[in-house]
Amino acid sequence: RFAVRRFRAPYLASKFWISTRTSPLGDKNLLLMGPPGAGKTTVGRVVAHRLGLPAVDVDDHVLEPTWKMPVAEKLALVGGPRFLEEEGQALCSFSASGCVVSLTGSNPLHTAAMQHVKETGVVVYLDVDSQDILARLQRMKVNRIVGQEAGVPMRDILGYRRQFYEKWLDVRVLCGRGETTEEVAEKVLKALDRYQNQETETYVSTRRDPTESSEKKAYFSDVVVEGLAPDGGLYVPQRGFPVLDAREWQRLTPMSYLERASVLLERCVHPLDVSAVDLRTMVVRAYGRNFSQQMAPVRHLLHNQYVQELFHGPTASFKDFALQLMPQLFAHCLPPMCNYLILVATSGDTGSAVLSGFGKLGEADRRRVGVLVLFPEGGVSRVQKLQMTRHRDGNARAVGVLADFDFCQRSIKRMFGECGLAGHLAAEYATVLSTANSINWARLLPQVVYHCSAYLDLCRDGAISFGEPVDVCIPTGNFGNAMSAVYAKSMGVPIRNVICASNHNCVVADFINTGEYDLRRRPLLASRSPAIDILKPSNLERFVHHASGGDGRLVEQLFTRLDAHRHFSVPPGLLQQVLAGWCSEEDCLAAVRQVHARTGYVMDPHTAVAKVVADRLQDGSCPVVLCSTAHYGKFGPAVLEALGIRGVPDDPVQQLRTLASVASGPDTHTGLMACLDRRTGHAVCGPEYAALVEEVELMIQDSFM
Repeated sequence: RFAVRRFRAPYLASKFWISTRTSPLGDKNLLLMGPPGAGKTTVGRVVAHRLGLPAVDVDDHVLEPTWKMPVAEKLALVGGPRFLEEEGQALCSFSASGCVVSLTGSNPLHTAAMQHVKETGVVVYLDVDSQDILARLQRMKVNRIVGQEAGVPMRDILGYRRQFYEKWLDVRVLCGRGETTEEVAEKVLKALDRYQNQETETYVSTRRDPTESSEKKAYFSDVVVEGLAPDGGLYVPQRGFPVLDAREWQRLTPMSYLERASVLLERCVHPLDVSAVDLRTMVVRAYGRNFSQQMAPVRHLLHNQYVQELFHGPTASFKDFALQLMPQLFAHCLPPMCNYLILVATSGDTGSAVLSGFGKLGEADRRRVGVLVLFPEGGVSRVQKLQMTRHRDGNARAVGVLADFDFCQRSIKRMFGECGLAGHLAAEYATVLSTANSINWARLLPQVVYHCSAYLDLCRDGAISFGEPVDVCIPTGNFGNAMSAVYAKSMGVPIRNVICASNHNCVVADFINTGEYDLRRRPLLASRSPAIDILKPSNLERFVHHASGGDGRLVEQLFTRLDAHRHFSVPPGLLQQVLAGWCSEEDCLAAVRQVHARTGYVMDPHTAVAKVVADRLQDGSCPVVLCSTAHYGKFGPAVLEALGIRGVPDDPVQQLRTLASVASGPDTHTGLMACLDRRTGHAVCGPEYAALVEEVELMIQDSFM
């Protein structure tokens, strides 16, 4: 490739390049980075032409004039390691302003050189499919690149270099297989426009009147820290989710979960709120070691049904996907002056996941962030209670409440709405309240990734081809999991139906099927699937906002009416984007028993609820993915009852061992077993709002005073 290049005219060796045109980035450069064969030079010329700026190619305009010889000749003369060093030194002397600069494929391997050029502009990573790269290099008759040793396949060296590109990027341009130069250039321009215009990625309350302008803009970093909007609504992205095209989804198909999460979250979080490099670091820290090797595997169950196992994280529930990442986002976005107390209401799984995630923050962050979990004392499983109450650090604890989940959640929302309480806590303790429930946008967003990943796994494994539809059936409590599937669909994942599955606390199923949301004379009934024992799911507000096309005025009217009269209604046609059904306790246990008898696989009661509802509502014309939200070991007594196993001791450890002996899958969750060996006491308070406020103040004193 390099041997056919001609030596350029001497004037191109100038030490300083400057544009005479006004650049979209001012005096900053646009730096294109990627592997050899990514098309940096050709794309750079097209982009430069479109912007009316000079195009600078490091090979042609920096290295060859500096060395007075072609690049290939220099490489042959000095060898790989020396070449990388001299290439880096040459780039360190390079200056440009307002130009489109095409870096070499090996520039990112030299730290000092990249630090130098990164200060001059925005680094755009052309993330091109390796198959396209290999085909282009073959056409150019390039069989080795800088740093590739004899016997090392080209694909391996390209994979090795990826870490360096992801170390320096500001913006990733995900290129679909077979995309033309013009298509990639257009993506670069759109990515540049997005990078410059953070104003286009603001958030609004679900209760905001769309006809009224807002003086204060809320960005991602604001909504992560605030949790709840000032008017009592929930934050949503003002312009919705980004949409990926089919070729971009196909690029993601062979990737690992960690890689998919990085790419998708980069598209949903503006880089000026959280840089792409910081975001990837958080993703690696959240998912790299805290999950088993297969993070969210999709396994065939029966017929056209698949199970996505979401319980391989540290606390054995799907909440880990959000709550190993969300605390890092929260700490990153914190303003410097105040302490923060995270208030969490849980129906079981959220509590231990929050305590686990925030417990992994660094010492400096933990000195500023406290966590108080409120759970219904009689409304969680014994294992769930043990998981939560074993955490009793100075800044993290769980408190049982002699009430149901809805009371806990309602009390927390009331605390956020009381200006007098907020002022007292700020003045007396320099402390601000926030939340890690799924009303917080940073809790919901990471869940979108695993719905996308389930579809991609089915494509990768040959169960479907991209573009063919699937249904998703979700055991539905606070509606966050279902809402994240709706958002995944809006991003372009071919989900046909989102099916919400309830137990006998079926207020959501009744609402979706009738348009009537009625809590009057409707008591909460305990069940064997306690995470679904919720009558007032907070994320339903986001769904009504989405289904109504962002009608904040309607949302505000409906949910104000619900608070005052415990009832509202909407036209049933408004809710056609999802299906819903419910399952009796008997049918739930029967599903656990029948699946085990046929396959040896043990489902937890929540997955069983999804199985029953999917059997009733799904027509079998496409695959359906059941969201398995928790490991069966968290609900030992219910599963043992379903399997007809009697005479098992009350000890939860022994229950887990008995279940493991009869299950062909999933495997025993080792983290779950370990947490049961540590027993501690915990505080319990009565069902009075004032008692919970007192617990909050005591927690602040213990954490920060």
